[in-house]
Amino acid sequence: MENPTAAMLVIGDEILSGRTRDANMHHLANRLSEHGINLYEVRIVPDNLAMIASAVNEIRQNSVHVFTSGGIGPTHDDITADAVAAAFKVKISVREDARVLIADRCAQYGLELNEARLRMARIPEGAKLILNEVSAAPGFTLENVNVMAGVPSIFKSMLEWLLERIPRGIELAKSTVEIASQEGELAANLGLIAESYPKLQIGSYPFRRNGRFGVNIVIRGQNKKLVEQAEIEVRQTFPDVVVD
Repeated sequence: MENPTAAMLVIGDEILSGRTRDANMHHLANRLSEHGINLYEVRIVPDNLAMIASAVNEIRQNSVHVFTSGGIGPTHDDITADAVAAAFKVKISVREDARVLIADRCAQYGLELNEARLRMARIPEGAKLILNEVSAAPGFTLENVNVMAGVPSIFKSMLEWLLERIPRGIELAKSTVEIASQEGELAANLGLIAESYPKLQIGSYPFRRNGRFGVNIVIRGQNKKLVEQAEIEVRQTFPDVVVD
């Protein structure tokens, strides 16, 4: 059984300008891997309605799940909800269940439910809410597109809520073999090993530590026994440089 696929769309001028370092992609990749969902693509787009809508329409055709982060706050440049509505060609307006969530949080903290905060209650027609315990302002799911906040703590809260409702795939077994050598010395034989295990993902990741070069060979796959078999073959192929 093939695991479900996923793509991520990171939205925001601040990411592309380097002003903000994105942390959500790393967290999403780890949690999806644990959940048995294969993240195969990540795109970053600016706060541009047409570009967001175009990217949403493109990646949602090729993925079981799409996750977005950013652009659903209270300010003028938070346009993700509008862009997703445009992508699906549906109306968007303040929805009562979303309004109540935000109104209750405002009342709890003595805040005014002003026009800016009501922007976060604007939900495209036909969408289901994604709840979060951090700020109460919801994200939403429209078909296979899950629209979430860019603030890492809120993104994490929304993602955990979602994962409780998304069917699991098979968590990949993983093995790492550290080798005290350089990639150029290993490439030919490692390529042959990879060819003999087409159902596994076998990658090499070089590093330099304490003045020493090395390579981590990472083996991943759904079949644990096959992963273990491939690890044994890697160790047998490079016996003189494997670090135990």
